[in-house]
Amino acid sequence: MQLLGNLFEYELKRRGEQLNILGATSGDTGSAAEYAMRGKQGVRVFMLSPHGRMSAFQQAQMFSLMDPNIHNIAIEGVFDDCQDIVKAVSNDLDFKRKYKIGTVNSINWARLLAQVVYYFAGYFYATKSNDEKVSFAVPSGNFGNVCAGHVARQMGLPIGRLIVATNENDVLDEFFRSGTYRVRGSADTYETSSPSMDISKASNFERFVFDLLGRDAARTKKLFDDELRLHGRFDLGADPLFALAASRYGFASGKSTHAHRLATIKATFEQHGVMIDTHTADGVKVARELRQPGERVVVLETALPLKFAETIREALGRDPERPAKFDGIEALPKRVQVMGADAVAVKRYITDHCPV
Repeated sequence: MQLLGNLFEYELKRRGEQLNILGATSGDTGSAAEYAMRGKQGVRVFMLSPHGRMSAFQQAQMFSLMDPNIHNIAIEGVFDDCQDIVKAVSNDLDFKRKYKIGTVNSINWARLLAQVVYYFAGYFYATKSNDEKVSFAVPSGNFGNVCAGHVARQMGLPIGRLIVATNENDVLDEFFRSGTYRVRGSADTYETSSPSMDISKASNFERFVFDLLGRDAARTKKLFDDELRLHGRFDLGADPLFALAASRYGFASGKSTHAHRLATIKATFEQHGVMIDTHTADGVKVARELRQPGERVVVLETALPLKFAETIREALGRDPERPAKFDGIEALPKRVQVMGADAVAVKRYITDHCPV
């Protein structure tokens, strides 16, 4: 994200232009984006998050920022409502062009490219020769990070499998097991102890399906724009191409629950002296469950345990370590605008804070 912030500032200065970033976050990437963009010349950030559905620490990280170019908007709904608003605003081409709207979450291809580096670095750390293969287990909600793994594999990196780990919101696990992609409504999206994965509509999943269908843009558009919008689901289980998800592209999947997270955090700390956060625990649990004999699996770690202190205390009976720079962050003054899940209201807020 810091790479993206610097790229934005450099290119905007070169062009003499400004950019208004509209993003949606379920808790982690929003704060990363805001810290990367704060104080950047020519950049404003409007970050949507689900009201009351992030941990106290996650909220404090974002809402305590007082930089004039950072705007936090808490949407009364779930992450998917926030993401739908971002897409609705981006699809209004006249508004997008007039107010120079851009994105910064994993919809943005530049960020995905930066994430590809993780897989090459992880592979080199875990191997001694190019003849070896490594699998990666990735906690997944928006399918961004694991989509970068898919890109790395397509580039020729010797990745064995890409193991998608979900929480109770198991839309992606359901697809990779059955071929059915079935989004959930707000009422059916569970609030879990790995909240950054409380997502039902995975933005980057469309990119993978495009490859799975032989890069057939018309069919991909029909699935996502017609079947998914009208029926809330599509089914590729009977399509011979679905088998390629595992055989050609190396995907496997599993899910984890709150009880699994507690047990995995406890076991990892007791066995290795390493404290992991709730999302990483989902990845470790699924990796252990699906690992094949002789398979080397790298689990991508996601966040500081501190962000999910309540669950860490439940699992270990102790508080996670807190870096000194975060002391008292929850008590800092906060600046956030709460509003309903309404794209028109968000556009009005942007126009009020962006002189054309």
